[in-house]
Amino acid sequence: MATPAAILGHGGRLGAARSAWPDAPKPWLDLSTGINPWPYPVPLLAPEAWSRLPDPESLRRLERVAATAFGVEDPARVVAAAGSEALIRLLPRLLTARCAAIPARTYGGHADAWRAADARIVDLNDPAADLRVLVNPDNPTGRVLSTDQVLDLTDKPLLVDEAFVDVDPARSVAALAGAPGRQGLMVLRSFGKFHGLAGARLGFLVARPDLATRVRRALGDWPVSGPAIAAGLAAYADTDWAVQTLLRLADDAARLDDLLRGVGFTILGGTSLFRLARAADAPRRFEVLARAGILTRPFPWDETLIRFGLPGPQADWLRLANALESLR
Repeated sequence: MATPAAILGHGGRLGAARSAWPDAPKPWLDLSTGINPWPYPVPLLAPEAWSRLPDPESLRRLERVAATAFGVEDPARVVAAAGSEALIRLLPRLLTARCAAIPARTYGGHADAWRAADARIVDLNDPAADLRVLVNPDNPTGRVLSTDQVLDLTDKPLLVDEAFVDVDPARSVAALAGAPGRQGLMVLRSFGKFHGLAGARLGFLVARPDLATRVRRALGDWPVSGPAIAAGLAAYADTDWAVQTLLRLADDAARLDDLLRGVGFTILGGTSLFRLARAADAPRRFEVLARAGILTRPFPWDETLIRFGLPGPQADWLRLANALESLR
């Protein structure tokens, strides 16, 4: 059967998958995203986190804690929002760029947002561009540019989406974003992917202070929920958890590579949160896995590609291994 368009557009479309394959075993195993399957253990939240409006000082405290985590000296350059997606949609309305340079095969939300703001989309190195957008590490390929390569692009305003950089923190340029001499550099950071708490909807912009102020005003008085603020404050302060998680994800990514290679996939790259694999008969393999209740991520621009997120508990690894065996 033809893959539903909603599944081709983004990962995590379990509703579309359930409709397309109603007889698949339940519960579905969703491997279509790059979200840590072992989420941060958020402490029990105080009832006030749910019953009261978020306190502005708590939000500022979260931005200070996030600034420290990102290596940003001035917390005034860090803005919290309800997920980096909210910032992706907002920034084109605040910035004056009318021609945005965005790679063709990267996270599609960026081009969608700039088109909605009536900007023209061109290739990353097109001289007509008055702003560039880069996803680093890239989603979905995992391609990573070095810090020097990223900074070489800052001859024009540059927005860097670092949604997956927590697994390779040395690649981040967030510490430089909006600093003197780097006023045109803007960085987006995501909380939910590395911390496995995508439902919290928490993300950050790092930018020069005047732009950060404009974004805060545009977002309004309560841009982040009380529970998300509490989760962020706890998680960003827990550096021991982050160190152990980096090691665990690296081991699990290597384990997944072995599984996929064992059934004939070629590993093209990814991060330790997802792996990009190729097979000549990838559409058939995607369909077989879907009928087994395992959702992966296909791509409309190359039918030989499938992206796999990481399984979590051992039962999920065994379920994936058994389904992959049927591909032999």
